Amino acid sequence: RVLAVVAGWAAGLLYVWGLLITGLTVLEAEDGGTDSSPLRPCRAGVSPELAGRVVDYSVSYLPLRFSCETADGGAYDSAGIPGYVNPGVAALALTAAASAVAAGYASERRARAASRDAGA
Repeated sequence: RVLAVVAGWAAGLLYVWGLLITGLTVLEAEDGGTDSSPLRPCRAGVSPELAGRVVDYSVSYLPLRFSCETADGGAYDSAGIPGYVNPGVAALALTAAASAVAAGYASERRARAASRDAGA
């Protein structure tokens, strides 16, 4: 049960961390003025030619993603959100769920064994 709680909290904290990063990336994209075109979050890790074709962006919250949309209808994910966030949240959430199921199963086995011993 402890592992389920700890993994659940860790998944939640990592997701909140990813939300914070996503929000800051959106704020950076919305910041107008000098040096705002192409969008700053869309420049990292791509060629200047590709970044120059960016016309808009979209945000996904499950999984966390900041996508840069190009004039030709394509899109690519910005490097603003670290690659470890989504797999980490998924792994921790699955660990929490599996641990909770295992704890429930172990508890049920103990209860059945106790009732069987009491009835004998």
